[in-house]
Amino acid sequence: MNQKLIEEQYETLGISKEVYAFGEKIEQELKERFEAIDAMAEFNQMKVIRAMQENKVSAECFSQSNGYGYNDLGRDTLEKVYASCFHGEDALVRPQITCGTHALALALMSNLRPGDELLSPVGKPYDTLEEVIGIRPSKGSLAEYGISYRQVDLLEDGSFDYENIKKAVNEKTKLVTIQRSKGYQTRPTLSVARIGELISFIKEIKPDVICMVDNCYGEFVEEKEPLEVGADMIVGSLIKNAGGGLAPIGGYIVGKKECVENAAYRLTSPGLGKEVGASLNVIQSFYQGLFQAPVVVSGALKGAIFAANIYERLGFPVIPNGTESRHDIIQAVTLNSAEGLIAFCEGIQAAAPVDSYVKPEPWAMPGYDSEVIMAAGAFVQGSSIELSADGPLKPPYAVYFQGGITWYHAKLGILMSLQKLYEQKLVNMDCLC
Repeated sequence: MNQKLIEEQYETLGISKEVYAFGEKIEQELKERFEAIDAMAEFNQMKVIRAMQENKVSAECFSQSNGYGYNDLGRDTLEKVYASCFHGEDALVRPQITCGTHALALALMSNLRPGDELLSPVGKPYDTLEEVIGIRPSKGSLAEYGISYRQVDLLEDGSFDYENIKKAVNEKTKLVTIQRSKGYQTRPTLSVARIGELISFIKEIKPDVICMVDNCYGEFVEEKEPLEVGADMIVGSLIKNAGGGLAPIGGYIVGKKECVENAAYRLTSPGLGKEVGASLNVIQSFYQGLFQAPVVVSGALKGAIFAANIYERLGFPVIPNGTESRHDIIQAVTLNSAEGLIAFCEGIQAAAPVDSYVKPEPWAMPGYDSEVIMAAGAFVQGSSIELSADGPLKPPYAVYFQGGITWYHAKLGILMSLQKLYEQKLVNMDCLC
């Protein structure tokens, strides 16, 4: 197609010639990198198809159930597919799990008992887990049930503090939680290989400890998942990677059979477990979302790498940097000012297919200790596999960009974020050439 016509389309959406030309220059430099991402997507696509075929997914699996949901073929088969795909003994994949935080809370509360201790060897967990654990007091927290918490921070270079991890593991340590992604921190995301090394170290000290990985934002980014390197349980949200942009709600827990059974009894009730829980009218979207997840994740990865290279070239600190290997879909950009953070999010919102006319504003979001600004014109509320950006309004004013069901939408979002910064003279205009 005539490149000029494509450029004109971007102009109709508000992208100036200068910003478009700068973006095209960066994109041309990333061709080899993008080809490698496509190869990973192809590998993971075959993995998902194999899991579906092995477990005999049929058209009957898409029929909805209601009420108790007894003998729900679609629900039970989907959980077998997840177990096969992620190399677990069992899986819990339900619309009744409302979000990633709920899935994590469910996994923790079902596998810990009063007197046990939870250990995080990778520093502070994501903000919304602070109330789940009881770091910040909240009704129903682990702390209220007599479950203690211990934390070992990463070293300054982002490596594991093995010496203090060894000291922290004790007779009360029942479960170790490892957050794969960075959350609202500017630390490196953990690769599956590094997670495996950490688990191996911990299991040598205490073989029976449960190692749980918060897998949010990491699914299908690499060829392996954490269960393949020793994790006992992985947890995630269906409105992130694994739902492929189609799942309207839900979460998953995959891993050792006992861990998953414990979670099922906590989700429903003792004596019922996985036997109840209707799939309602969302089961087909769960299957189809998982089917297309590897390709959707590849588009989001391209967007993250594009963003890293754009903003790094303009002098902003980015994590990961423009050349580092990727282990999740999140891109952190430190904008150094509240104005820069707000302008970036305005650009992402302006590029959305839904609510593009809305201006995002900082607000006191539940579960966070400062005002947060969020941009997401999504088909599913809160879906962060769709194009979105957010960040707490506090120094160093880092924005966390993720998603894009297609690479082309992610590209537009990044260019629009740059356009807003450019218009407000928050970037060096001389660089845009």
